[in-house]
Amino acid sequence: MDYEIWFKLVNLSVMPAWALLVFAPKWKGTEKIVHTAFFPLMFGLAYIYFLSWGIVFGGSVEGAGMSTLAKVMLLFDSPVSMLAGWIHYLVFDLFIGAWIARDAQRHDFAHIFVVPCLLLCFIFGPIGLFLYMVLCWVKGKGFSLREG
Repeated sequence: MDYEIWFKLVNLSVMPAWALLVFAPKWKGTEKIVHTAFFPLMFGLAYIYFLSWGIVFGGSVEGAGMSTLAKVMLLFDSPVSMLAGWIHYLVFDLFIGAWIARDAQRHDFAHIFVVPCLLLCFIFGPIGLFLYMVLCWVKGKGFSLREG
């Protein structure tokens, strides 16, 4: 199996969702494409496949696991496990980015202030969420992650 092709494929497949969040956050298509279960389900299936391959079918390095830092580091020594981990990051960062976009619309934030949060969320996950929470605080909306 060519893991590099899979890596490129999953990276490319998430780009349209991020582009919609940044460039067309209020478009009805963004609602139908990004704010539904499509991406989590698509990436979830890929994640299950690579995670199963790594754990059940011996794709991980011997001694890899999640009980110590050394074992977690071994998890990322195999391409199949690294790909599963990368998909994990992609789906959760996109999920948080989509939440940021929806929450910003609920609070009627100017999108120009939200774009840096989205871009940082895409590249550095928690930093984008942190910046968005600071934006909420500055705008007087507090630090709540509550919907509605």
